[in-house]
Amino acid sequence: MTNKKKYLLRKVLYREVSPWVELARYDKPIGFMLLFWPCIWSLLIYGVKISEFPPISFFILFFIGSIIMRGAGCTWNDFLDKDFDKNVERTKNRPLASKRVSSKGAIIFLLLQLIIGLAILLQFNSLVILIGCLSLFPIFIYPFMKRITWWPQVFLGITFNWGAILGWISFSNELSYYPVMLYISCIFWTVGYDTIYAHQDREDDAILGLKSSALWLGKNTKKALLLFYLIFFTIFSATLLAIKVSLLIYLLIVILFAHLLLQIFYLKINERENCLKIFKSNNSLGFIISFFLTLEILFNSL
Repeated sequence: MTNKKKYLLRKVLYREVSPWVELARYDKPIGFMLLFWPCIWSLLIYGVKISEFPPISFFILFFIGSIIMRGAGCTWNDFLDKDFDKNVERTKNRPLASKRVSSKGAIIFLLLQLIIGLAILLQFNSLVILIGCLSLFPIFIYPFMKRITWWPQVFLGITFNWGAILGWISFSNELSYYPVMLYISCIFWTVGYDTIYAHQDREDDAILGLKSSALWLGKNTKKALLLFYLIFFTIFSATLLAIKVSLLIYLLIVILFAHLLLQIFYLKINERENCLKIFKSNNSLGFIISFFLTLEILFNSL
């Protein structure tokens, strides 16, 4: 095959595949990473409790599952919002809004992702399978929330942090109040970072009649973020200290507190690029927490 033919083949493949990649946001890893981190925190926190590192296969399964289920959520969200998205500058070129993907094709793609997600879920114990299947309900209702409440971010938090429970029970095979507390704390974390993200679309949402915490809070956003992040920090730190008291855990808590404060300090709600940058910094926070929890397990298992 000549270089020209190879180039044309790659071009055709890109044209055919890229709309589906964009629809599921596979090309934007920040979303599935923010879904992934609570799974891993939960898994690692139980590892800290028993001083044993979780199976590597669990990390791989949760990672792939996060990509797939976030993709399914985005597909469903875009299917419902296609008529709104075409009127918003930031979203008008999305595959459904721009008609590069048909509605029928999107539904088939959604079902395919859900089947793959179920196949991944079936690799775990029965308790994980049961609670994991229950996550479909909040995934289904979340896209409707921006139409009826000023706080769709709360429902995103409920949906996005299901893994905070799944990680723990995948390793322990039993439910405990520790992952429930982690789950509650992560909901407030999500409300915080997604409020920051929502400020990018504040003007467009107001024109379209959509609702968000960013619109509701306006100039009071930083004060509200302080509250959201303080609740997250307090419950998260208390959960960690209830399981393990060590120098590494204390150091993690200090870094967590500083990171959250710096997000609020540097946030400029009227600058879209700044909002996106601060929002994305939560991926670094996810890595930092996971790194320290991993070190804690490794040091304890030596």
